[in-house]
Amino acid sequence: MQKRDQSKLGGASGGSAAPAAKRGRPFGSGTNSAAAVAAAVGIDSAAPSTLLGPSLQVHSAFAEQNNKRIVLALQSGLKSELTWALNALTLLSFKEKDDVRKDATPLAKIPGVLDALLQVVDDWREIALPRVLTKTPRVRLLGMNTAVTGFGNGYETGDSVPHPGSGSGSPKDEVSTQKTTTKPRPSGWWYEEDGLFNLDEEGRAEKQLCAVAASNIIRNFSFMADNEIAMSQSRHCLETMFQCLEDHITEDEELVTNALETIMNLGPLIDLRMFLPAKPFIMTSKRVVQVIMAMLGSPVKAWQCAAAELLGRLILNPDNETFLQSFAPQIYRRLVDMMSIPSADAQAAAIGALYNFAEINLDCRLKLASERWAIDRLLKVIRTPHPVPEICRKATLILENLVLEPQNKPLLLAYENAFADMLLSDGRYSDTFARILFELTSRPSSKVASARGIWGM
Repeated sequence: MQKRDQSKLGGASGGSAAPAAKRGRPFGSGTNSAAAVAAAVGIDSAAPSTLLGPSLQVHSAFAEQNNKRIVLALQSGLKSELTWALNALTLLSFKEKDDVRKDATPLAKIPGVLDALLQVVDDWREIALPRVLTKTPRVRLLGMNTAVTGFGNGYETGDSVPHPGSGSGSPKDEVSTQKTTTKPRPSGWWYEEDGLFNLDEEGRAEKQLCAVAASNIIRNFSFMADNEIAMSQSRHCLETMFQCLEDHITEDEELVTNALETIMNLGPLIDLRMFLPAKPFIMTSKRVVQVIMAMLGSPVKAWQCAAAELLGRLILNPDNETFLQSFAPQIYRRLVDMMSIPSADAQAAAIGALYNFAEINLDCRLKLASERWAIDRLLKVIRTPHPVPEICRKATLILENLVLEPQNKPLLLAYENAFADMLLSDGRYSDTFARILFELTSRPSSKVASARGIWGM
């Protein structure tokens, strides 16, 4: 047995010695058997042999040959077809950082797949119910005498909207009808068919898993530069993602996280003016900003950081300033509060967003200086210092932008000694603090500033 294995290894490697078995590989997976399996399943074998670790290569023409089948499988509603399509798209869209073994397939190569994926998420949201179910009497009017009605088995949520009825039925009549229909039904194949999703707990759980998988694929697509323009201009895509964020209290956490990361990746290209014509759509520009503000105050720290970074990216588009202006006081106050959180990620997200606001928006420079604890916390981040030097540099630039406004000088003069200490103690940002002190004292705007300003004389 050893001779045969060695002969195979020798034939595959051109007569050289057999390499040591890779850790975690099953027996026989490193030789001709791997090539046979790859040829059988249509896997591309162009991966470099020097790379360690398991890898799965998808044929480069797989997406082009099966693009219609993938879209139709997503639209079919069959478990097997939907599972196959989601698995295929997950492989086509996933790529690890600095991974040279495969190229992720962009969305442009599979026309119609974005709407099909969004439909999977929409289907789940239409049947999504709270986790606590209560059995309440109700009047069933549509299809009450048929075996399959689509309304379930009498289970209803407590906060559901009752269907308008004319009073032709009653709860007692419904109970009696259910008792009389307990005999075997000829349409029982509908409940026993494995290829269809039911509305029971098991079917709802399967639908939820499919929706989470679809949102993960959409998130993977948002990381590709080829898909950014198409996805940022799709109102259906953005509206579905924002609706998932709006229901973050009751929605699946992974689904909310995927939606938030998708919107954050598309943030610099999002134009909130697309939500102006509300009809026949649901989301409006004001409602979108309210959703972001709700995520900014959510109890999950990762969601707070992502929402802060999203605001910093949205302000880069000058057309979005009008919609963010009405929420400016709440935004600045919340970002300043996030700087006090003992977390490097939260401080980085807050300072990054404030840096973009201070660079672009005049209102931010005027209101941020008067915000309580804003200057103290910016100085604290610089003194600590932050693990990422770029964050400290942005904090100093925020202070420099604030001092450039003449109205802020009386407020910033109270920190003159602190600025002088940073100038003399920290050589990395001494140039910036020298400019701050020069702007603060060289051209005084009042008699008080003239008396206290000594660094510019």
